[in-house]
Amino acid sequence: MPQFPDSRTEPDGSAVVRVLSYNIRSMRDDTDALARVIGACAPDLVLLQEAPRFFRWRKKLARLAAASGQVILSGGGTAAGPALLCSLRATVERTEDVLLPLTPGQHRRGFATAVVRFGGARVGVLSCHLSLQKDERYEQSGLLLDRLAALGVPHAVAGGDLNERPDGPAFRRIAKDLQDCWATAPWGDEHTSTPSRPHQRIDALFATPGVEVLACGVPRGLPGVREDDLRAATDHLPVLAALRIPAGR
Repeated sequence: MPQFPDSRTEPDGSAVVRVLSYNIRSMRDDTDALARVIGACAPDLVLLQEAPRFFRWRKKLARLAAASGQVILSGGGTAAGPALLCSLRATVERTEDVLLPLTPGQHRRGFATAVVRFGGARVGVLSCHLSLQKDERYEQSGLLLDRLAALGVPHAVAGGDLNERPDGPAFRRIAKDLQDCWATAPWGDEHTSTPSRPHQRIDALFATPGVEVLACGVPRGLPGVREDDLRAATDHLPVLAALRIPAGR
């Protein structure tokens, strides 16, 4: 398996960043294993789903960030689950937590969003966890595209637990406008659910067309990522992408 690209800043001001998306099941599993997996991936941005959102959720999220070498960027309880972490390499411009319309009988959903810079590269970020209900999920996929465009930056990355496979209508709606990072530059393993029996890809990272996708996949085989940690950390496998963000305004 080819080596996964390292983070770096290029002479032209562009930046290679590692972006990790991970459903952490409210940190109800082995949090030490979870922190080890995140830390071993050495991400610049972490898009979490099912982050703690009830009693002492801020303290739990802060503990995970510290243990994995990250800081809290946005989200958690204020975004109904999605959250963003980042490394100290990132310069934060702004953040916003967005609550989506509530469908009676369904869980509240939201987006955690931010705009950050790495050297001369500026990028919008969005973490999502779409509905289990098909029609609501499709509507939320459109809201995701609208919210990403509203960030007002030329380059952006979105990711999360879509609760849908690539042939589903919500997944296809997003992939029509954005690059499906796994399909663009597959690396490592594809399937994200479940750790003990991976058989489907329902977690994904997407990037706007101007972003160069260098590699993307489940980081099995990445140095430091242990199989027993992947199984113990949560009920999803993470998705890791290396993206080159052009320099610009």
